[in-house]
Amino acid sequence: MKKTLLIFAKNLIHGEVKTRLASTVGHDKAMTVYEQLIAHTIETTKHLPVDKTVFYSKRIELEDAWDNKIYEKNIQTGNDLGDKMKNAFATVFGNRNKKLVIIGTDCPDLNASVIMNAYVYLEDHDIVIGPASDGGYYLLGMKKLHPRLFEKIDWSTEKVLAQTLKICESSNLSTFLLPELSDIDDENDLKKYMNRSLAVNED
Repeated sequence: MKKTLLIFAKNLIHGEVKTRLASTVGHDKAMTVYEQLIAHTIETTKHLPVDKTVFYSKRIELEDAWDNKIYEKNIQTGNDLGDKMKNAFATVFGNRNKKLVIIGTDCPDLNASVIMNAYVYLEDHDIVIGPASDGGYYLLGMKKLHPRLFEKIDWSTEKVLAQTLKICESSNLSTFLLPELSDIDDENDLKKYMNRSLAVNED
């Protein structure tokens, strides 16, 4: 079964990235942090033995850090995050038999082995989820489109993971949870990540 990775990324537009973070640290700092997160995501994914498609938030960028030879490029469509993810899955699934995994660009702890393990666990499970410490998720994998997973979810809240798991249960979808990781959404997240990184370097 063919493996494909979908990556949701925001266009690097000053004042429009990491807005929750920017509200306390300013747009310049938020832009720098997001550029670093993009670089980390590229370094983590560029050598993975899977097809890769970047879904941009605003417009497709042909001359940017996402190498056109490595990443296919598309654009997010829909009214909210759920619509956008559902449409991205639908676009890439098409009529082909695939294992699809979607990630964002907010998780500095995400590594290649975690992503590849998602495909492994999809062998025996309908859904694979990477739980985020804030109650959301950093990764979602499936072998066929399950539209209900993207409907009636309180996106960008601590309820996302619990609501998603409840839908999986009511739909009789077998689910595997990957290790919990942390996203960087606000200044508190950034401080926690920097403190962890400092502690590792000191060790």
